[in-house]
Amino acid sequence: SSEAIRLGRLLGELLPEAEAIGLLALMLLQESRRAARTSDDGELVLLADQDRSRWDRTLIAEGLALTERALSSRRFGPYSLQAAIAAVHAEAANAEATDWPQIVGLYDVLVRADPSAVVELNRAAAVAMRDGPAAGLALIDAILARGDLTDYQFAHSARGELLRRIGKTDEARSAYERALTLTHQITERRFLEKRLVEITAESFPPEL
Repeated sequence: SSEAIRLGRLLGELLPEAEAIGLLALMLLQESRRAARTSDDGELVLLADQDRSRWDRTLIAEGLALTERALSSRRFGPYSLQAAIAAVHAEAANAEATDWPQIVGLYDVLVRADPSAVVELNRAAAVAMRDGPAAGLALIDAILARGDLTDYQFAHSARGELLRRIGKTDEARSAYERALTLTHQITERRFLEKRLVEITAESFPPEL
């Protein structure tokens, strides 16, 4: 990632166009969260659970400034829009303060600028945070029903999480199991295995 950022800076100097600037902003904002993405024992930490005091505020400040510069050009594209979404997360003092309506709005623009099933999936996750898990789940189910992302682990893990939130533990377990069969990265596998253990515990609470 350090080499990608170095090349991004060079590209921005040689070709100071909105998308080159937006790409660098996106990389900086993503890199700013590196230290918080895993726990001290190497376990995956989701964005909502990250210790934001570990985020690199210097990288965030630079990323925010570049994002604003890219967007103000009005010649921006998908990279700048993704940077804008990352910027909204970076500006939130905590997960609860995240401006989900703004993020959904940015995804609405991104879906038109760079239509893809993955972008739709990310938008569905944001809608779930804005409107509730059932709303996000309906969007994910629609994506899968038309045959997209059926072999994409994050679609199934996201679906599992939303099913879990609305209390459909059996369906959530199946979704997480499907995600696990598609996942090869060790850290991600441990995260999914932990989720399955938690769901089992929720289904069969200890007797009092």
